[in-house]
Amino acid sequence: MKIENCVLTDVDAILSLYQSARDLQTQKKMVVWPTFERSLIETEISEQRQWKLLENDMIACNWAITFHDKEIWGEKDRNDSIYIHRIATNPTMRGNRYVDKIVDWASDYAKQKGKSFVRLDTLGNNTKLIEHYTSAGFEFLGIIKLTDTTNLPGHYQTEPNCCRFELALSN
Repeated sequence: MKIENCVLTDVDAILSLYQSARDLQTQKKMVVWPTFERSLIETEISEQRQWKLLENDMIACNWAITFHDKEIWGEKDRNDSIYIHRIATNPTMRGNRYVDKIVDWASDYAKQKGKSFVRLDTLGNNTKLIEHYTSAGFEFLGIIKLTDTTNLPGHYQTEPNCCRFELALSN
């Protein structure tokens, strides 16, 4: 298993993982991600913000990070965190708790960047996902209502209830 930055030749695989995630979200009657533009993924790759976990040279899962998330985190966004978005797991590899590997990686990466927190969010009151993230070490900070979603992807416009999670890093 290894974690590395995605490259432009990964774009089709990433888009396929996102489609698989949307299919699962639809099946489970969850908030469904929109179809993300290829250009968004390409930009994140060029900015080295798209990551992948490889098992036997196959993408087991991928995710994006950012260093600012003002629309979701408001006053808590103080340049002291990395924010994880859009974790998508290969449907043939679900159930392997890759979230634990992502958390370990994100904690190390955030510390290297001088950050104090790893944060993520999910929409709606998804009790299974809340349990999944808290079992991986995140503190569930509760559900807030987002007020300005103009600059966020489409699924944030359809579901204002946002669950926020935080992992405080020790020095």
